[in-house]
Amino acid sequence: MLSGPSAAATTSAALARVLEPWAHLYADSKLIATVVTFGHIASLLMAGGLAVTADRATLRALRLAAAERGRHLEDLSGIHRLVVGGLTLSVATGLLLLASDVETFLGSRIFWLKMGMICVLLGNGFAMTRAEHSLRADAAETSPAWRRLRRTALVSVGLWYAITLAGVALANVA
Repeated sequence: MLSGPSAAATTSAALARVLEPWAHLYADSKLIATVVTFGHIASLLMAGGLAVTADRATLRALRLAAAERGRHLEDLSGIHRLVVGGLTLSVATGLLLLASDVETFLGSRIFWLKMGMICVLLGNGFAMTRAEHSLRADAAETSPAWRRLRRTALVSVGLWYAITLAGVALANVA
């Protein structure tokens, strides 16, 4: 069994060999590189833009009466479906970008930081939807789920911007 940095380098090199046809196609075609990169950025713009807008609306709704908050909760489930769709497309295009230079990306601390933040974002999204489900069952103004929803909205906004920064750094540093 391989272990340590040499195992990671060996695995990365083997993966690079398997993905070499895609890496060459990506490197040799400005059209493919443009479409994949656009797909990645556009899906993140859609998902992140909707999420940050919804988070802002959530933070504003928390100052409203319970009845008005309920209307906001109804809107969130539809928005979250679109955010998940955008994230799904960003994962697919992100895998294509990773495959274009697997050794560089897998060896980058920034890449792993970004992946970690995406995992935290997904966990936060799960916590957010659980708070929303709790509030659909009991939307009383005193419900602790309102505080959880506020906290997850704040974390979401911060993570979307941090992930964007990591993506830009990855493109320029890695």
